[in-house]
Amino acid sequence: MAQNGKPPKLPVEGKRNILITSALPYVNNVPHLGNIIGCVLSADVFARYCRIRGYNTIYICGTDEYGTATETKAMEENCSPKEICDKYYAIHKEVYNWFNISFDEFGRTSCPQQTEVCQEIFKKIFENNWLSENTMQQLYCDTCERFLADRLVEGTCPTPGCEYDSARGDQCEKCGKLLNPTELKNPRCKVCQKTPRIRDTDHLFLELPLLKDRLEKYITQMSVAGGWSQNAIQTTNSWLREGLKPRCITRDLKWGVPVPHEKYKDKVFYVWFDAPIGYVSITSCYTRDWEKWWKNPENVELYQFMGKDNVPFHTVMFPSTLLGTGENWTLMKTISVTEYLNYEAGKFSKSKGIGVFGNDVKDTEIPVEVWRYYLLTNRPEVSDTLFTWPDLQAKLNSELLNNLGNFINRVLSFIAKPAGQGYDSIIPSIPDDVSGDSHNLTKKLADKVAAYIDQYIEAMEKVKLKQGLKTAMSISSEGNAYLQEAQFWRLYKENKSLCALVMKTAVGIVYLLACLLEPFIPSFTLEVFNQLNLPAEIHVSLCDDKGDVDRVKKPWDIVSSGHKIGTPKPLFKELKDEEVDFYRKKFAGSQADRIVRAEAEAENVAEQLRKTKVSDGNGKKKAAKSSNEAKNKAAPEPDITITRLDIRVGLITKAQKHPDADSLYVEEIDVGEEQTRTVVSGLVKYIPLDEMQNRKVCVLCNLKPASMRGIKSQAMVLAASNDDHSKVELVEPPSSAKVGERITFPGSEGNPDELLNPKKKVWETLQVDLHTNEDLVACYKNVPLTTSAGVCKVSSIRSGSIK
Repeated sequence: MAQNGKPPKLPVEGKRNILITSALPYVNNVPHLGNIIGCVLSADVFARYCRIRGYNTIYICGTDEYGTATETKAMEENCSPKEICDKYYAIHKEVYNWFNISFDEFGRTSCPQQTEVCQEIFKKIFENNWLSENTMQQLYCDTCERFLADRLVEGTCPTPGCEYDSARGDQCEKCGKLLNPTELKNPRCKVCQKTPRIRDTDHLFLELPLLKDRLEKYITQMSVAGGWSQNAIQTTNSWLREGLKPRCITRDLKWGVPVPHEKYKDKVFYVWFDAPIGYVSITSCYTRDWEKWWKNPENVELYQFMGKDNVPFHTVMFPSTLLGTGENWTLMKTISVTEYLNYEAGKFSKSKGIGVFGNDVKDTEIPVEVWRYYLLTNRPEVSDTLFTWPDLQAKLNSELLNNLGNFINRVLSFIAKPAGQGYDSIIPSIPDDVSGDSHNLTKKLADKVAAYIDQYIEAMEKVKLKQGLKTAMSISSEGNAYLQEAQFWRLYKENKSLCALVMKTAVGIVYLLACLLEPFIPSFTLEVFNQLNLPAEIHVSLCDDKGDVDRVKKPWDIVSSGHKIGTPKPLFKELKDEEVDFYRKKFAGSQADRIVRAEAEAENVAEQLRKTKVSDGNGKKKAAKSSNEAKNKAAPEPDITITRLDIRVGLITKAQKHPDADSLYVEEIDVGEEQTRTVVSGLVKYIPLDEMQNRKVCVLCNLKPASMRGIKSQAMVLAASNDDHSKVELVEPPSSAKVGERITFPGSEGNPDELLNPKKKVWETLQVDLHTNEDLVACYKNVPLTTSAGVCKVSSIRSGSIK
């Protein structure tokens, strides 16, 4: 019996049999939104689509539990690796349940079936002589009596000029250089802090060069037949161009699948080798007839979903492993790869706790369908995308609430009105004197809808999920336009027959939208079918076999006349500015920062409560005014001087096009704070994108943040323009100026405002005197913008205006 309580599905001869996997999430932490959209959510959308199309589909996933990272996390939390895995498996499962991820089986790589399948595959490869032995040098800790994996070693980075004293054995976090543990200066064991020594150790290697011809044949055929995404093809070809090398498949660890070989019995398999085999072993937990899915390439299509960093493991190493067995495995047909989803002012990071995590979203009271919709509209299919709270707000309020929710509520609320005002909740019948095919406006709508349905199916078949969602939402926009143009409220009084056709057609569009959007926002679909008073499990279907696709292309025929609908109610709730500000502050910084902030706020509340014990003379107690409050009330508005501006040297660490505005860039700028700032600039027309990267700029940091096409800009980059604004150039500090230093104006001293009050027009007053002189120097009046390394300049614009 499968996890969902139903008998396990097996491939059916003559049907499309689809096997779907998503990259197994590593179990040493809570998944963040980037992890969720990168694999499990994207795969879930495709699995749901396949099911409503009537394909025989199973979706397999689970937690990746073996390896160094688990052992390291267990040491940090002072428990066993199994206890760590049990803890985080439960957290992952809870998060995915909340997100309505419809796995057929969500398993674990620490299960007995993983050991069994993994060892069997190894034995076949070993028998076929695809393995070799080699001696490596590794650090060994005599105190702990063990070889030290990369992450169990720390020391001084060997990179000249860095010399960070807590560099890990695999990478220096300060300079980013990839390392081998033996390269570290003054290495120390992370467990006991003692100095390890270099010692020889024998390992087994998979001879990828010997499998190259078979692998290349598979890649050449399947990348075309399966329509692999461009980023997957590029990454794979890059590996092949560099030349395949033997890959070590064993590790000197305890936590993992034991190697079934006398000489290597104290070692385990390397996680890259055993983790993809988890797809197979978890399927074997789903059904004992797992080979009917995994050794049946003639009848089964394998679709795999992952983030871009996982590509070579699935296009090179896992297929090589299966090819090396000599057995008839179901190899991956289609791979769907996402780039990175970035968070506000930087990257999502599990290790640093930055971003919104799966267990955070439940606490926001923003419904799951909103989270799913936003992540999927923002799915990074061809380039990195950006999560911002204002953008989530814009998508919810304008697309879900005002477009989709408004259309459905207008239709169902009108039908639910009592007779004389509506249809008393009964779907009207269409009189003989009108028809959908003969009414021009309705026929035009039906033709557009039919074209959109074809586009939707084409996009989804090619796993272009973002395009599929956009196409479905276009039908909602058409529905709103149809209602508006038909003016159904007037027709109800003036032409009852035509009004019946319009409303029956409109309710058909509501039904259709609920079907098309089920893969993306299933809880929305359940609620719409509840309001339609129809059982979703019967009606959510787009099967060619049943004629569903042809039927929904005539929307006036979808929902039967005489059917009584349920009670309409709003489907979405507005997200207000103050809520967005609250969430931005709440999820700013790392998870550790948030704990510190929460503790400080608790202390602040306690302090305020202590201060309330002041009598007002009537026996009542009131809060005492702080000396700061009294001071602020009495303080006059300071003069408008240039020192009130907080202009700093900034470094653009990343620039990309705004997702919703062709003329805008979105930059991440380091201004010397803990996190970079997100800045939106209208420079696309003037400065090529490649010239925006890694560039020092002058940044005005104390303007009030402003939302620009859904992304809140937290500062402003200074640029100069000529008289007719045909040319714009960045104001640049000297190359040796220190990032974060405040730009000064010799002869003027004073501290900047924490935040400029827009009502006082401080910036607007000062900006008119900011200009470039004949020597290309940026000035306020005649005083240059100055850093400790010299003055700030532009390239060629003389007597230009700076803003």
